[in-house]
Amino acid sequence: MRVTRLSWVLAIAAAAGASVIRTSELSLPYNGFKVFRVKTHARPSAVLEKLSNINFEQWNNDANSHVDIVLAPDQLLAFAELGLEFDIMHEDLGVSIAAESVRSPLWKRQAGDPSWFDSYHDYQDHIQYLQSLHDLFLNNSELISSGFSYENRSLQGIHLWGAGGPGKPAVLYHGTVHAREWISTATTEYLTYKLVTEYNAGDEDTRFVLDKYDFYIIPIVNPDGFVYTQTTQRLWRKNRQPGPNGSDCYGRDINRNWEFAWDANPLGASTNPCSQTYKGERPSDTPENQGLDKLVRQLRDGAGIKLYIDWHSYGQYILSPFGYKETLYAPELGKWTKAAQMASDAIRDSSNDLTTYTFGPSGATLYTTTGAAPDHVYSIGRAEFSYTIELRDIGKYGFVLPPELIRPTVGEQWPGQKALWSLLDEEFFDGEGPA
Repeated sequence: MRVTRLSWVLAIAAAAGASVIRTSELSLPYNGFKVFRVKTHARPSAVLEKLSNINFEQWNNDANSHVDIVLAPDQLLAFAELGLEFDIMHEDLGVSIAAESVRSPLWKRQAGDPSWFDSYHDYQDHIQYLQSLHDLFLNNSELISSGFSYENRSLQGIHLWGAGGPGKPAVLYHGTVHAREWISTATTEYLTYKLVTEYNAGDEDTRFVLDKYDFYIIPIVNPDGFVYTQTTQRLWRKNRQPGPNGSDCYGRDINRNWEFAWDANPLGASTNPCSQTYKGERPSDTPENQGLDKLVRQLRDGAGIKLYIDWHSYGQYILSPFGYKETLYAPELGKWTKAAQMASDAIRDSSNDLTTYTFGPSGATLYTTTGAAPDHVYSIGRAEFSYTIELRDIGKYGFVLPPELIRPTVGEQWPGQKALWSLLDEEFFDGEGPA
């Protein structure tokens, strides 16, 4: 299918800017573009064959029930003539991006102010926000870096601990692996905010978990791509590393670049530098991945990794290994699935939204991925629990989630994570306790 031309047109049309969210520059290239959810009715090949004669950008990889596509104005008539069944996700993507990029005037530069989660923010404000969270928790935190990006930005994070000091088993969170998934940045920051403020307030559950585990939280592991989505092309996914052998296409998919099972399945990633899932020339050939993997191995060789979560959007999934082979199931799959189910129940029951998360092994539940973080951090990092969590929504907005949905999305993850943390040392299926 001809999906690369549209991305190329957008890249040329977008203008470079400073490190702030420039609403007009981000939205202008997408003015008049529409996003459709095309129904496939379990016959994706037939639908994709019809779509192959038009230019589009595909948002989702699992096309069994639907395919989400972005269309330029000059493709709309040809699309209508295909006679496909669809819903409209964005009537005008440019308008949606402009609305998404407006920042709340209420936020004060204080980490304890929850209005931070009323809008999206530029990269430098995120760096300052981590500093502010550290300032709120000076005796129980440190700012860390998990290496540097291709453009030499630090992979900035924060390390939290409770009574007795650092050195306990690790909970490791990565956010914004894919640059356009802004809600994952907000989610990892919200969980950090809640851990700090609830611990300071004496919340019993929070004190229990932080006294037992060290948390390592890196909200933006793809800073170059993230900045690019804020200055140039809102829907950019990969890092900003130049392509090989003089290729005009930029970027590698950091979540197809991990060493474990990097080349295990040809369906799991792309060898085309222009593809959204380009895996690189060799395992861990992105500087971002090298730094992230170094920390994984350090934690493994220290007190160990209790829980790893790679935060993404969209689709509302909780996915465990393995991603690289649909029929391969880890020995821990039973406890992973039970824990995911209990986290999903806690999320659903936390509000009247009744948000539902689907859970299961990644390859069998969603689609094949090679060189993916949860497989690597489980197999090489020896994490006891390892997940990808795909956040809201299930297709009304996709990657361009309105600011008014930030708080509901991040807020429901707090009870979900509390449920998950409570199970990390549970003896599963023994007839006692919650699992």
